[in-house]
Amino acid sequence: MPPTASGEQWRLRHGEQAAVVVELGGALRHHEVGGRPLLDGFAADERITGGRGQLLVPWPNRVAGGRYRFGGEDLQLPLTEPENGNAIHGLLRWVPWRLLARSEDAVTVGTTLFPQPGYPYRLEVRAEYRLGREGLETTVTTTNAGDGAAPYGVGQHPYLTVGTDLVDTALLTVPARHRLSTDAHGLPTGEEPVEGTAYDFRTARPIGEERLDTAYTGLEPGPTGHCAVRLAHPSGSRGIDVRLVEGVRYVQVYTGDSLPQAGRRRRGVAIEPMSCPADAFRSGTALTVLEPGADHVFRWGLAPWGSW
Repeated sequence: MPPTASGEQWRLRHGEQAAVVVELGGALRHHEVGGRPLLDGFAADERITGGRGQLLVPWPNRVAGGRYRFGGEDLQLPLTEPENGNAIHGLLRWVPWRLLARSEDAVTVGTTLFPQPGYPYRLEVRAEYRLGREGLETTVTTTNAGDGAAPYGVGQHPYLTVGTDLVDTALLTVPARHRLSTDAHGLPTGEEPVEGTAYDFRTARPIGEERLDTAYTGLEPGPTGHCAVRLAHPSGSRGIDVRLVEGVRYVQVYTGDSLPQAGRRRRGVAIEPMSCPADAFRSGTALTVLEPGADHVFRWGLAPWGSW
């Protein structure tokens, strides 16, 4: 096979569903039902841009200045968002992940995060993607393989599409009571109720011209006991639920207005499950302190519904 920009391509199938996971970063490249894409993903020969489908380990979102203090030590991460002076989306997006297990409808990939400048901790990380009757479920399990406690957070960055040219006409539902306000560098400045504001999507409505890059919390469970963020076609005939199953306390919604590729802006909605908010390494908000030998499990799913 000719080389691809994202390495090995591991394909899954279950009934009318198909998905593709890639070697680079263990990212989710593609998910479809009956030939219709659920993700605004990327082709095998394309570079990954905008964080599409990427796993965000050991922190999602941003760390201000890349500087934080943990265990009595001052630490400095590489500034991977130099325009804002932040470290963004973890350390495993651009490393190869190895294949651990594979079947027709599931794949498990993994990697080791070795101690390095700014993050002197060792983690073993594995991600299982599994297709089933209810859609695609992703489970990220991380083990502290070092001899000391480690700060930890996790997220994932899929962009969803329901087939509209732009996201403006898509119907969005976010069952959350609060959102995080942010400064010019994308860092949290406080928590505010969504009621009565332009950020209130607790009842489905078109995104319209709203420019969202917004973290939500106070997530409200539905009938299944789990919160589900929904993107639906304007007709209401089909849609996608992002089910926040385990270890998810925040969800970021991003309409792609600031993407560097103008042709990709507002083409899909990134709905990003996160275990903690931006800057958790500094604030401690919802930060997981992973003790030696301990595991953290993070589980979410994509559930298509309607007439695809």
